Amino acid sequence: MSDMDLFKTEVRQWLEANCPHSLRTPTPENELVWGGKNLNFMTQDMRDWFERMRDKRWFCPGWPTEYGGGGLSATEVNILEKEMLRMRCRPPQINLGIWMLGPVLLKYGTEEQKKRLLLPMTQGEVRWCQGFSEPNAGSDLANIRTSAVDMGDHYLVNGSKIWTSYGDKSDWMYALVRTDNNASKHGGISLLVLDMASAGVTPKAIDLISGKSSFCEVFFDNVKVPKDNLIGEVNGGWPLAKLLLQHERSAMSKFGEFSLPNHFHLKSFVNDYMPKPHTTSETVLNARTVACDMEERIFNLTVQRMGEEARSGKDVFSTMSIMKYAHSEQEKIKFELLLDVMGYRALGWQVEGKANDSFSDQELSVTRGWLNSFTQTIAGGSSEVQLNVIAKRVLNLPDNKAGSSVKKVTTS
Repeated sequence: MSDMDLFKTEVRQWLEANCPHSLRTPTPENELVWGGKNLNFMTQDMRDWFERMRDKRWFCPGWPTEYGGGGLSATEVNILEKEMLRMRCRPPQINLGIWMLGPVLLKYGTEEQKKRLLLPMTQGEVRWCQGFSEPNAGSDLANIRTSAVDMGDHYLVNGSKIWTSYGDKSDWMYALVRTDNNASKHGGISLLVLDMASAGVTPKAIDLISGKSSFCEVFFDNVKVPKDNLIGEVNGGWPLAKLLLQHERSAMSKFGEFSLPNHFHLKSFVNDYMPKPHTTSETVLNARTVACDMEERIFNLTVQRMGEEARSGKDVFSTMSIMKYAHSEQEKIKFELLLDVMGYRALGWQVEGKANDSFSDQELSVTRGWLNSFTQTIAGGSSEVQLNVIAKRVLNLPDNKAGSSVKKVTTS
């Protein structure tokens, strides 16, 4: 038996002994555990699973041990992820810092920053949000106006960010700021991390059509940020932002693992409302269900392969750009299918704080998921921007000629 076979056996035995059986089921969105100062566990099993994975250092299994990681090789991480997927183990925590900022810090952070910022991530102690998009900046990320003025021993930050996911619940933010108004548009940008509890930081929730508000606008009014919270070089934030966005697109794909109908087996879910096709239209819906299920399986396998290639050091930028676009569009198609299958049962609504006994929780989740699927084509880079990225950065197509009827979207 090879070393990897032995490791797989050890992983299986550990997961079998430590992952509670109640958590080997699909994960409703309201039962996801977000790492941070204000941890919320709905059950003791959720707490136990969180603490066991934390103590095992498997929140970040592939990170170096000196920064709180598990020190596993790329092959070992792949085995662990496959075994967790096979056993249907829920993720012990959701942490955008680990998914997005962590890889950038590992590459560009100082030794002091790595120990100060990465270690709390690996313990699930800090909840992170992203401060990139701004009002009136459009699709051009480099068109930011939030300023960070050098005041000697700190930066003074003023401005605002928009579409910040869970900004009102986060402990820290990583943000792009303008540190030189006289430099080129891309050259005057820096990457800062800041404490959301700092004086002058005000998050404000944005109501969504789905009835659930995860987005915020965040205002900065003379916020003092210590100099050692600058990641990388002054005015050198643009390359870091591009790297971080690659990981963001990968993270956006990860959310597909937790969104409807991945909580259920799609075919069996559809069978509850259409047990056996009898008409031509039902046969067509059945064919669409099979096709959607196949597309989702293909997508998940590709995400898995992308993770393996990234851990082995291969450049997966091209795949990440394509997969973010594919995931967003697949989500829309998936929910449109559910609406067609479920009919009026997919049009239930629940006013916050009031019960709706006419529809099941699952049916109400489909309604909210359908409305939320439209936001996925915007979050993390709109589908139109993603197509431009794919055309320019992956396929190396030329820019549109003057006079073209196709409007170009600025992406860099």
